[in-house]
Amino acid sequence: MELIRPGTRFDFIGKKKFAVWVSAIAILLSLGSILFHGGLKYGVDFAGGILIQIRFSQPVNISEVRSALEAMGSKDAMVQKFGGENEFLIRVEKTAEDLEKMSEAIQAYLQERFKGKNLDIRRVEVVGPKVGSDLKTKALLAVTLSFAAILIFVAWRFKQVAFGLGGIAALVHDIIITYGAISLAGLEYSLPLMAVILTIIGFSINDTIVIFDRVRENVKKMRKESLETVFNVSINETLGRTILTTGTVMMVVLILFFFGGPVIYDFAFALIVGLISGIYSTIYVASPVVLLWNQYFIKKKKRG
Repeated sequence: MELIRPGTRFDFIGKKKFAVWVSAIAILLSLGSILFHGGLKYGVDFAGGILIQIRFSQPVNISEVRSALEAMGSKDAMVQKFGGENEFLIRVEKTAEDLEKMSEAIQAYLQERFKGKNLDIRRVEVVGPKVGSDLKTKALLAVTLSFAAILIFVAWRFKQVAFGLGGIAALVHDIIITYGAISLAGLEYSLPLMAVILTIIGFSINDTIVIFDRVRENVKKMRKESLETVFNVSINETLGRTILTTGTVMMVVLILFFFGGPVIYDFAFALIVGLISGIYSTIYVASPVVLLWNQYFIKKKKRG
């Protein structure tokens, strides 16, 4: 099945100047949102603390849950509606107290306080501050090492540093945009969203390598053509594959987003943003970076 007819020539590279402005605005909005909010809003995984998900079989107002927590001395606990009717999330940020004991005390008190409401405790997460800090450090290390490995692999595979830099530039673009979307949407940055970032890194660089491979093949076939033309032809030739692979993944993620429920919502939302950004950056970030490097460094070096 051919989605794109052979010989199709969309002028992707010709729109690179317009794409620069689109990327610049998106990056500025993303960084602006993160700075305005004082950084990402870390979840229990990274910040440490207690998270308890509860559900009542009978109507309960959110103010009743807050009052119950205040009555037992947990005035700093945050309560929000979650999922369906009569379902709530209780968060307690890191504290000097024993989190395990505090979690058990909250659960026992709520069970006693709402004895006639059929309280069901659906999820409990307890992460100490030191563990949260350690997870945050390891998450940052994971991203850094993946960047370094990708830069080395792509540069080695294509025998040019420009291709490695193009791939890394696209990944940095995707990560900034995804983090910006997380910040703008007010989502909590947790381990599942960390998994999204690593997934986006892998998915985006895979698509970039497919295009770069075709460029390497076409450079030999189209010796008389400019490098811009070679890139344009290569992107068009791999466009059908990009649509099929990304479209298939996107369909699954959209189903998770709309029908997966609140537990998977944040994960699916971030992945949708990352997939869209990944397709865009492969064409309008990675490829132009290679072209710019060739124009301003390789050619000038040859002239010198």
